[in-house]
Amino acid sequence: MTDDRYLRIHDPELLANGERVLGPEFRAMHERVLRVTELTSRLNVLPFDDEAGKAALFEQILGRPLPAGVTIYPPFYTDHGLRLELAERVFVNQGCTFLDHAGIRLGRGVMVGPRATFVTTGHPVDPEERRHYLTGAPIDVGENAWIGAGATILPGVSIGRDAVVAAGAVVADDVPPASLVAGPKATVLRRW
Repeated sequence: MTDDRYLRIHDPELLANGERVLGPEFRAMHERVLRVTELTSRLNVLPFDDEAGKAALFEQILGRPLPAGVTIYPPFYTDHGLRLELAERVFVNQGCTFLDHAGIRLGRGVMVGPRATFVTTGHPVDPEERRHYLTGAPIDVGENAWIGAGATILPGVSIGRDAVVAAGAVVADDVPPASLVAGPKATVLRRW
């Protein structure tokens, strides 16, 4: 494989389009993960009513202040933070994880239940390739959607406006607007 087929980790546009990351480019990603882990660790031990402290840490984690009316209850986890886009009036309950390296957008009025997980990167299925690079695709959640407790949203998924993802659902495919999705999706697809 030639180098031009791999993502340079500092180029989020490539990762957002499903490109790959090779070993040496992990350094910048690793450094950001360490920094954000340190910031979220501090955030997650603040007194609940320390609004100024939480706002200051969220600004460092996200690279900008929280938009108007956004509520995030710690504990809160992210691996990058700079590619997490939150519109006005987003509500994120406790214990949620946003692995946002390929980008996550939550539209206006989105509600996220406790322990929901959003994952934008993954590894190849082939065991020989698994340790060599990442794949990734952004997640987009439309206005007024509701993500239930413990739901998992996988790379590349778009969730339509006013949709509901039931508690515990694993979402691997797009969700149409004004619809309800529920249930686990894991099935054996192939063997090697």
